[in-house]
Amino acid sequence: MSDSTSYVQRFLLDELDIRGAIVQLDEVWQALLANRAYPASVRDLLGQMCAVACVIGGNLKQPGRLTIQLQGHGPVGLLVVDITETLNLRGYAKASDEAAGKTGIADLVGDGQLLLSLDMPELRHPYQSFVPIEGASISEIFEHYLTQSEQQPATLHAVSSANKSACLFLQKLPDADKKDPDGWDRIARLASTLRDEELLGLPAEEILTRLFHQETVRLFEAREVTHDWPLDWDKVRGMLRNLGRDELDALIAEHGEVLIHDDLSNHEYRLNADDVAALFAKEPVTPPTFH
Repeated sequence: MSDSTSYVQRFLLDELDIRGAIVQLDEVWQALLANRAYPASVRDLLGQMCAVACVIGGNLKQPGRLTIQLQGHGPVGLLVVDITETLNLRGYAKASDEAAGKTGIADLVGDGQLLLSLDMPELRHPYQSFVPIEGASISEIFEHYLTQSEQQPATLHAVSSANKSACLFLQKLPDADKKDPDGWDRIARLASTLRDEELLGLPAEEILTRLFHQETVRLFEAREVTHDWPLDWDKVRGMLRNLGRDELDALIAEHGEVLIHDDLSNHEYRLNADDVAALFAKEPVTPPTFH
């Protein structure tokens, strides 16, 4: 088991040909929430989606980035989570004040769609998959997506709180029925007995022991999940130069500063009048043209 408190623990029920994973996000989830004041219902949706993203992102075998967006027409217009093949995670929710006091996907997100985008160096354009939202929870939405996309039954149990988010994932592999025709149904029933407080409060190995103590469970090496997205001033300066000096001066005159929010990485960039002047003073001088 990894010493990290944010990790993906994959496992295999050897004799049944059923694979699974437990995700637990502790300090990473708290870092994602820093300086954000989401209503509890919105916070928990985002936390559950982060945990599920770690399950899916853990399948990336080559350098790349998976972005998952849940877009709707309710008070929560957007949930977006971004994860790399190294399990470097970030995400945010875009919600109106009307989200406070509401619960459930139907009331918070409404109708909409799920977008998964995979960006890899060898791809000229990111691969994108759009699917309608089907399900009454984050778990059901992604359970349906994974079952349809991989053509194998899957079950998910995602949960989140202010301090931690977690997920249990199980998937039936092609030869499972040959090993035990009743195996998948039995394991799915056992998994359904897992309580939210157990998934949030117990380490992965203890959860697996409690659920499947009569089964042979093979554990793989746990993988650490991180939230390591430092400030990128070079990118911000380039973007601001493209806006132009006049636009930035107008913002300074109106607001006293230029303020940039990077919601996905959870950063804030502030520039005053002197910063803007220095930004354009550093531009290379165009050499004269000789005829």
